[in-house]
Amino acid sequence: MREAVEAVSLHGSQNAAATALNLSRSTFRHRLREAARHGIAPGHFENGTAPGYLMGKVTVQRGPGGIVERTWERQSPGQQEAFDALEAAIEAITQDIKGALPATAAPSNYDADLLTLIPMGDPHFGLLTWSKEVGEDFDLKIAEELTFAAVDRLCALTPSSETAMLLNLGDFYHADNSNNRTPHSGNQLDVDGRFQLIAQVGLRAMIRCIRRLLEKHNKVIVRNNRGNHDPHQAFMLSLALDAMFSNEPRVEIEMTPASFYYYRFGKTLIGSTHGDGAKLADLPLIMASDVPGDWAAATWRVWHCGHFHHDQLKDHPGCTVETHRTLAANDAWHRHAGYRSGRDMKALIYHREHGEISRIRCGLSMLKEAV
Repeated sequence: MREAVEAVSLHGSQNAAATALNLSRSTFRHRLREAARHGIAPGHFENGTAPGYLMGKVTVQRGPGGIVERTWERQSPGQQEAFDALEAAIEAITQDIKGALPATAAPSNYDADLLTLIPMGDPHFGLLTWSKEVGEDFDLKIAEELTFAAVDRLCALTPSSETAMLLNLGDFYHADNSNNRTPHSGNQLDVDGRFQLIAQVGLRAMIRCIRRLLEKHNKVIVRNNRGNHDPHQAFMLSLALDAMFSNEPRVEIEMTPASFYYYRFGKTLIGSTHGDGAKLADLPLIMASDVPGDWAAATWRVWHCGHFHHDQLKDHPGCTVETHRTLAANDAWHRHAGYRSGRDMKALIYHREHGEISRIRCGLSMLKEAV
């Protein structure tokens, strides 16, 4: 970054400096922006920033002849450093609650050849909608009631299996922090209540769902994909759940922070990601590249994604890619844009040798009768 800044002074312009360094103009401009964020910008500031901080707003006062007389710098913690600090704080807090939940009695009978998969499509805990604006009321209380009702109903309707997987497809939380904006684009979000309360209710709902699955299935695997609404909160949710179930040997909280998750059950290879990153059409080759051994050993290969809030299933050579609906209502922006997808949650049953053998759907009308 400093080399890019010095090249501008040496060659007189950004274009000439980019050419001298054999860089594209876009790459060179990116380096200059990063240099400024780290406190390197001749004529304004060049002493860097405090460790872990990035440069924010800078006010420059110039005197006669354009000479800089005074500058005011506003530095703030970088996102990664803030995330690391939050992770450390959550880890410290959860030390006191590890093993807090009593063990749940295992089922006496279950089918060792079955996996029950429940994809949770974008729950959006904390979303607030108004029926007069979007046609449906939705808030934190409704989100918790619908989520547990769906998992409870699916648990009752599915066979007792060796393994159940609760697959949170991302955007479990509507907002990642108390700013109530999407982390990357900064879009304003309609949020129901305080950030701390939303985090608490979401955790409570997941605990209820996991304990219900433990009553029916021998082992429960939980994977929380990070979404574009909750890239940090998703990992915090996994940390808290891992602490709560640390003394429960039948629960596995999957802690990998990677964007792509893979699990092979017999001859079926399951991949999952939120869906806001790589194109859906590219996912089969990404799977083959990431886990070639599992790809070769599998007969059936599937992807389960969220993000789009509607059902779509497409067969590719050797692999199927599927996205799932959500139980959450449309917010004002999506309603205005014309989105009208149905709302449900499903359970998919996989056989160790024969792949998917059945699926069960719980629509919104069924669930409203139970809450």
